[in-house]
Amino acid sequence: MDLELTADQKAVQDAFSEFFADRCPISVVRAAEPLGFDPDLWHRLAAMGAPGMALPEKAGGGGATRLDLGLLLHEAGRVLAPVPLSGHLAASRLLLDTPWCADAAEGTLIAAPALRPALDGLARLVPGGAVAHVVVALDEDELVAVRSEPPMTGPANHAAAPLADRDVRDPDAERVVLARGDDAARRYAALRREWQLYTAATLAGLAERALEIAVAYTLEREQFGKPIGAFQAVQQGLADLVGPLDGIRLLAARAAWCGDEGDPAEAARLAVMAFLAATDVARTATYRAVHFHGGYGVTLEYDIQLYFRRARGWPLVLGDPDEEYQRLANDLFGPVGSI
Repeated sequence: MDLELTADQKAVQDAFSEFFADRCPISVVRAAEPLGFDPDLWHRLAAMGAPGMALPEKAGGGGATRLDLGLLLHEAGRVLAPVPLSGHLAASRLLLDTPWCADAAEGTLIAAPALRPALDGLARLVPGGAVAHVVVALDEDELVAVRSEPPMTGPANHAAAPLADRDVRDPDAERVVLARGDDAARRYAALRREWQLYTAATLAGLAERALEIAVAYTLEREQFGKPIGAFQAVQQGLADLVGPLDGIRLLAARAAWCGDEGDPAEAARLAVMAFLAATDVARTATYRAVHFHGGYGVTLEYDIQLYFRRARGWPLVLGDPDEEYQRLANDLFGPVGSI
């Protein structure tokens, strides 16, 4: 396994790094709250072909690998881009045989995955559901794609994420059955794992930028006549994050590589590991960054609170992380009591 970036991948990384630096300053993130969506930024990303990168070229997409998508999402995470990229890229892969594939590739249509099975036809707290035109959900034994007008509103949440409940049995909506029975369950599980992989890459970017913000602040803030970054306890607290940050990037990259190379079982396990590890590291990095900002860290004027809130809110869309740890343990070692 060679995770060294190719010349093309470096070009992708540089292009999106420059794009987000230019088009998504922190003022854009702030202005997008509380919904957490900036239509203009999405349209500009569509002009670059980002929404269609996960789809094959024959379907009008970019034919990007999961490693390529990880580079895009890492850069998006660094700036807290207020666009539902992780969900759209994961859900759009399931729209190949629907009438909406071309629109999803062009970005004129936003897709979103329901991460929990619908209950009585209602998909709860769909990430991106407030702005998505198509929701992919598991409704009893059917995996369905349902198109309806996005509500453009949703419940308030501390991550300012565009969440919303969506009715996947709406009689006025267009509905396509993608799979039934065991095939539906298998494809739905793959959808959730894809979202976890992409969210892990996004959280890795978030954590990396949070550390940079913390380092910059500790070099600027002075106590006792010297920058607080000169104190050993502060140095250690920040230096200890470098290894875990590299680790989650490598873990997400390995999971992406396995998915690209056709090892679905290993890719699925690694995607969960990457998601859980990235969640933990992002929480720790933002906690320490806020801690070293002191009282300023929790004030709205400082940017680090934006990172702190999203590091906690984005992963919770999937549910309690402890339950995901248990599912991973069951997958690796068998259910409790089976050994």
